[in-house]
Amino acid sequence: MLSLLASLPAATAFGKESGNLVLGQSAPSTGPSAQLGIQLNRGARLYFDKVNAAGGVNGQKIELRMLDDGYDPPRAKANTATFINDDVFALFGYVGTPTSVACLPLVKDSGIPFFGPFTGAMSLRQPALKNVFHVRASYDDETSLIVNQLHNLGLSKIAVFRQNDAYGQAGLDGTVKALKALNLAPVAVGSFERNTINVGDAVKTICAAKPDGVVQIGSYKACAAFIRQARAAGYGGQFFNVSFVGTKALSDELKEEALGVVVSQVMPYPFSGAVPIVRDYLDAVKAAGGDATANYSSLEGYVDARIFVEGLRRGRSNTREGLANGLESLQHVDFDGFNLNFGREHAASHFVELSMLTGDGGVRR
Repeated sequence: MLSLLASLPAATAFGKESGNLVLGQSAPSTGPSAQLGIQLNRGARLYFDKVNAAGGVNGQKIELRMLDDGYDPPRAKANTATFINDDVFALFGYVGTPTSVACLPLVKDSGIPFFGPFTGAMSLRQPALKNVFHVRASYDDETSLIVNQLHNLGLSKIAVFRQNDAYGQAGLDGTVKALKALNLAPVAVGSFERNTINVGDAVKTICAAKPDGVVQIGSYKACAAFIRQARAAGYGGQFFNVSFVGTKALSDELKEEALGVVVSQVMPYPFSGAVPIVRDYLDAVKAAGGDATANYSSLEGYVDARIFVEGLRRGRSNTREGLANGLESLQHVDFDGFNLNFGREHAASHFVELSMLTGDGGVRR
């Protein structure tokens, strides 16, 4: 891993050169998971732009630099090596389990802060690392809620449609764990390869088992393809997705076929100002104008940015040690209606709720 860093050309510490506090984000802006990276980045920029307009934080403006990784682990690792070689202040808002896992050795070796990855994988959380900070709930939290919801409805035959990588494995592990607590097990497991929509074999495997519900652990294009093909094959059960699917992206992909599809959420409902932090976000979306729209992924980027800045402010210095101290002080804190508790585990939230797509582009709880 160190050879990867050494192989890169010498680069200036552009954060120090510009005078800004530079954050590096490796995320997809192209490919079948592009909307996740695009929306997360847009939401974060909404808040960072607001902070910068007011003079920055502790005397410095924040610059969020994004490199496209196409949701591909080797590209994400190369991007991370570039950021570390460029001496960015922190890594922020990475998208995905396989990409984040690929970068973890570099994160460990460098000690650079790794903040707010868009993944709920336990492999990134246990054991906890002193320079890694999670905001969102885990996939164990999400799949537990999904399985218990199905069980409460009297549905016990549950199948899993999963991406064939670390993300899919994390979701499968969480589902199996939740089912085991109920003395159950998946009736079928079907898989597909990352960055493809080759789901035909999984459709055959899962539909043959006639499950009551399917827990989907995949990207939005593949999950949409599975839903369409399963329904075309005569399947009439319920589809449940974890939050990584991207609610807006899945809804846009399925259009009217989204009706009745359930998605677990790790952020508050982003279309109502009932929660103060969401009201603040909606005001920022409105002020931004243009093509800025409210959605769960964008809200998550906004919340991540707000928490990151709060960590800097509490640390009272734009140093990595100050950031860590500031974030660790956020214990049992009501953060404008979003409860935070970083503590020793560096996992701030266990908030999860279910939402349902309406088929006309809407989402209801």
